[in-house]
Amino acid sequence: MRPARLLPVAAVLLVAACGSSSTDDKADGSGKITVAASDVSCDVAKAESAAGTVTFAIANKGNKVTEFYVYAPGDRVMGEVENIAPGLSRELIVELSAGKYETACKPGMIGKGIRNGFTVTGSAAPLTEDAALAQATEDYQRYVKSQTGALIEKTTEFVNAVKAGDAEKAKALFPVSRTYWERIEPVAEIFGDLDPAIDAREDGLEPGQEFTGFHKIEKDLWVTKDISKDGPLADKLLADVQKVVDLANSAKLSPVQLANGAKELLDEVATGKITGEEDRYSHTDLWDFAANVEGSKAAIAALRPALEEKDPALVKTLDERFEAVTSALEKHRKGDGWQLHNELSEAQLKVLSDNINALAEPISKVAALVAQK
Repeated sequence: MRPARLLPVAAVLLVAACGSSSTDDKADGSGKITVAASDVSCDVAKAESAAGTVTFAIANKGNKVTEFYVYAPGDRVMGEVENIAPGLSRELIVELSAGKYETACKPGMIGKGIRNGFTVTGSAAPLTEDAALAQATEDYQRYVKSQTGALIEKTTEFVNAVKAGDAEKAKALFPVSRTYWERIEPVAEIFGDLDPAIDAREDGLEPGQEFTGFHKIEKDLWVTKDISKDGPLADKLLADVQKVVDLANSAKLSPVQLANGAKELLDEVATGKITGEEDRYSHTDLWDFAANVEGSKAAIAALRPALEEKDPALVKTLDERFEAVTSALEKHRKGDGWQLHNELSEAQLKVLSDNINALAEPISKVAALVAQK
């Protein structure tokens, strides 16, 4: 779950990604639907679109960092762009079938957002009519199932340690259980309020929202040093994780969602892990860092055959930059895990940040490439 503010180290990641749309809507002369976001408004140039891939071009004209979402009924996330700093623009490509949706801008990156209805009409051949893209979604779903199985197993162990009052065992299991969550976070985040219940940080809560999930228990383990009353909290965490697992194992993401997810995971690294914001009490951010990169790499691996058909040079660049990130991170191995974030110098963190930014640039091109027919 991202912090409700932009952090300077992530600036390179916030350059707008290229994109295209297969619809005939000409909101800005390019087929993209423009969105003017401010601190009090969310002006979407069109309230409807033809079915197919749709590109939203979001410009933040306000003073707060904002987000933009496209929701299906039940607040299922069809696509999202987070950490849009004041004065910057981002693009979001989504694949939408006929139906009713909502768009939302979230000034300050909290709350339900400023919402508008959005209608999609007609029909379009799904991207999965391409055999390589259809195979990509199936391959990625198998990956998700492998990770959710381990997620339930390790979260159960973590919860049992918390309920038994075994703080040291719980501390050891905290980053391990979160590894499997962080690898599949783009899937986990699409199911309404489950992600904030599991992974919200205290400064990202909406007014009146209860602080629950991994980070509340993290705070009790490392700061208050009292987990004696955390049994119900631990039970809720496990129940919420089980709901995500059940939903994730039955959900099939579109190829564009895979591409967007690969980029979102790198944004997660830049805005939370590099800065130490994510696991601020335990400082186990590098476990999350590694998991986000692994999850991003898995999404790209699933898309690889399709990408090689369209742009083999891009695939080569992605391979090289994933390897560079992995090599930079491996220098901080410690036993079976990683160094703590507060053990790293600013210079070491900058090396990691530079490598993530270098990888994010070519990954930002993948969604538009996948959407091309």
